[in-house]
Amino acid sequence: MADPIQAIRMPRWGMTMTEGTVANWLVEEGAAVASDQDMVEIETTKITNVMEAGYGGIVRRIVADPGAVVPVGALIAVLADPSVPDAEIDAFIEARKAEAQSSGGPAAPASRIVDTGLGALNVLSLGEGDGIPVVLLHGFGGDLNNWLFNQEALAAGRAVHAFDLPGHGASTLEIGAGDLAALAAMVEAGISALGISAAHLVGHSLGGAVALKLAATQPDRVVSITLIAPAGLGDRVGENYIADFLAASRRRPVADVLSRLFASPDAVTRDMIEGVQRFKQIDGVPEALAKLAGAVFPEGRQADDLRSTLSAVHAPVLLIWGDKDRILAPADGGSLGPGVQYETIAGAGHMPHMEAAAQVNRLIAAHIASAEG
Repeated sequence: MADPIQAIRMPRWGMTMTEGTVANWLVEEGAAVASDQDMVEIETTKITNVMEAGYGGIVRRIVADPGAVVPVGALIAVLADPSVPDAEIDAFIEARKAEAQSSGGPAAPASRIVDTGLGALNVLSLGEGDGIPVVLLHGFGGDLNNWLFNQEALAAGRAVHAFDLPGHGASTLEIGAGDLAALAAMVEAGISALGISAAHLVGHSLGGAVALKLAATQPDRVVSITLIAPAGLGDRVGENYIADFLAASRRRPVADVLSRLFASPDAVTRDMIEGVQRFKQIDGVPEALAKLAGAVFPEGRQADDLRSTLSAVHAPVLLIWGDKDRILAPADGGSLGPGVQYETIAGAGHMPHMEAAAQVNRLIAAHIASAEG
């Protein structure tokens, strides 16, 4: 470690997170941990996720017991060299407690509305630096909060912008034809409105198809593409997902349809269910989603076959798929062409960037670094 003592703090996953619950420690005091080792399970109102150590060292003190509700940024454990006396560990912990009480914790980032000329898009931006920006595009029925475990992790030395796609979140409900071409044009306008000349695109499901469409029409603006369980590489949508999502309004049907996105239905939380219910009650939302579904997923199938587009893209492509995906069938890695890096996430469903966030973040970061040379 660079410093003899390192603080392990409650992370912030998503702009609305103010606290988390320590669900279970995966290490014990006295254990040696590597920086990429799973250390603790954190439960939020959104989802339960595993937090990695982030540093290598010895677990000298676990400060927050299982079941403890801890504010974002507060100390939950301490790593330190074996040579550091216990008295210094105690003083370090007391200083961090006093620091948290005086500061009140870090301020939550806020999204903003960007006027693109084609419609207003809601964007959450994190990070700064000279690195080429990253643009995150979520899937059908989601919003920018789907990237709560990824955005900050990717925002080291660069800005990372998570968009609400048209027809979703707080973005415009005016979606034009509602097809991939219309969505890609609006995203491209949003990128321009942010003053970005070129970006790394990361798209999940519908957002992956939008990213591919954008790369085909604006190749000079795309430095690399990461596709996570993308639409457009097959014709089916499993589990009758689109029709059931559109029809679901009451709690139990919403919970049922959301559970199909994950390898484990336990990943679906009350907050996730209530968020979808609230969104679908907004005037104009059901109509916008139905129009989009009719254009991109007519009769529960995929309207666009983008396999030829994928093979023609000049930017390097990373394709990530969970091997338990029930919504979009994992593509045949052997048929995608030699320029595509294909990675399978064991034990993950249609949401590997949430179910196995640390692994996916490492893959994306390495892909971006390779594309920048």
